[in-house]
Amino acid sequence: MKKRLHYILVKFGSLFIKGGQKVNNAIYKIAKLIYAPVLADLTIHISLKRFYEAGGEELRYNYLLNEKSLVFDLGGYEGQWASDIYSRYRSRIYVFEVYKPFARAIERRFLYNPDIRVFDFGLSKANTFEKISLDENSSSIHKVTGITADIELVDAAKFMKQHHIEFIDLMKLNIEGAEYDLLDHLIETGYHEIIKNIQIQFHDFIPDALERMTKIRERLSATHAVTYQFDFVWENWELIQ
Repeated sequence: MKKRLHYILVKFGSLFIKGGQKVNNAIYKIAKLIYAPVLADLTIHISLKRFYEAGGEELRYNYLLNEKSLVFDLGGYEGQWASDIYSRYRSRIYVFEVYKPFARAIERRFLYNPDIRVFDFGLSKANTFEKISLDENSSSIHKVTGITADIELVDAAKFMKQHHIEFIDLMKLNIEGAEYDLLDHLIETGYHEIIKNIQIQFHDFIPDALERMTKIRERLSATHAVTYQFDFVWENWELIQ
């Protein structure tokens, strides 16, 4: 019965893709009242369709960057996003990938490119070591699977200070649930104010994900403005000049 209801609600939501955010929000509320686990799936289904209809992948590369720009790629995986950004703008790029075999592969990919630096750790709210559950580009410290690996996380504010980072033109966050702690940390330390564009993929499998995402958005809105937003898919916040 629940699976059937899920299917009906998703199909119903699809009919209202073009109705705007108010209509979508109303549908989410109905879904939550009837069957709470449907909420996230329905949200992502609608957001993903809106994302592709709006040419969302192109939005993720359409920034005012040049060879002097500094870009942070958090969640490097295979290095493709960094490669695509570099091919367009020739910007300096710092790639962060917590799973060391992936990081080594990215290093080999850009071995002869001095503009791209690779770090085999992640940025977070503190210096710590964690275990990550491996699932290719969905590997996460917030999931539990049979295969795990040890990873290192570094205090983001301390990293910025140690590396004399004064301004970041674009920061991409696709770090499988770790974005919540990192964004809270950047806001609390004020380092979000040196980042011109913050491209975020929020993930829904974190406890209280919707509430935490909403709170982070509220805090970001004091210094940044949304340029595109697709719930639990991709969104971008640009520093208010």
